[in-house]
Amino acid sequence: MTTPQPRTQTPRLQTIVHAILLVVMVGYLLVIGQSLLLPIFVAVISVYVLVSASNSLGNIPVIGQLPAWARRSIVLLAFVLAVVALTGVVISTGGQLLAEIPTYQANLEQLAERLIATAGFEVPEDWSGVWEATIGQINLQSVATTALGSLGSLAGVIFLVVIYAMFLMGERGGFAHKVAIALPGEGGVQAQSIISDINTRIGDYLAVKTLINVILASISYVVMWAFGVDFALFWAIFIGLLNYIPYVGSLIGVVFPVALTLAQFGSLQTTAFVLALLAGAQLWVGNFLEPKMIGKRVNLSPFVVLVSLTLWTSLWGVAGSILAIPLTSILAIILGHVPATRPIAVFLADDPDQPARGTP
Repeated sequence: MTTPQPRTQTPRLQTIVHAILLVVMVGYLLVIGQSLLLPIFVAVISVYVLVSASNSLGNIPVIGQLPAWARRSIVLLAFVLAVVALTGVVISTGGQLLAEIPTYQANLEQLAERLIATAGFEVPEDWSGVWEATIGQINLQSVATTALGSLGSLAGVIFLVVIYAMFLMGERGGFAHKVAIALPGEGGVQAQSIISDINTRIGDYLAVKTLINVILASISYVVMWAFGVDFALFWAIFIGLLNYIPYVGSLIGVVFPVALTLAQFGSLQTTAFVLALLAGAQLWVGNFLEPKMIGKRVNLSPFVVLVSLTLWTSLWGVAGSILAIPLTSILAIILGHVPATRPIAVFLADDPDQPARGTP
């Protein structure tokens, strides 16, 4: 009688090796193809927001009677105007900020002098020399110029995003028909299911998140305008954009305008009031408004969110940190619809039953 031989593990080992090589190759392509892929990814994410906004217009009594293409045209026009307006605010603010930096440096020097005197120490006679040898070594003009130069380099990316978004909106209606022809039978049905799931979850999440960020930016603008903070509109936009970044975005969004408040007024009391109100707005949005409005539209565990934030930030910087949640969610949805990779989606999820069912 012949003894059965143990099954070879070679095919399974080959599968693991191929999967590792695929991940490495995709990561390498994401790094070297950043200039090409980043505008495309941002445009796709923007289209989700635009389509959700267009669908919301259908619930308005008069505008809802318009055909779908007309509502999408209105939303697309509003998107282009908003991008142009925001770009204009950033450019105009940049020049004004550079002009005010010497005043900010003088205010900080006077504040430090008052703090030394308040603490009971004697201000050195050569205080200006001491300041220049220590804190004065930090060239705020150079730092601001570098930062604004980085923002200026985004102009080309923003232009491509707008163009891509316009074409994607125009071709979106026929995409389902293309999928049906390209993938007939069961493959087409599964692809349509994945696309529908992504559209529902990611579209709803991004639309609601954008609305929340607009609310937060509006509250922050009112606070800074009431205290007379310079460039309040610019910092409000800055806070709203950074709130797309989970965990750390809200913190960074508050630090910069508060630091400017300290440099502008040279007053700890005024800075403390602005900090308290801006932080209060962030806490209210993060702990009450956002959980109530978003809920579990994006089913990712907190640990996965943190890892994805680190990964995408290391690949694409600030833009990657903003796109981290939508891109990781899309990946998790795709994995949840494929039987072979569904266990991976389960481990990525906060609610493990959701990806296991393969439905939203």
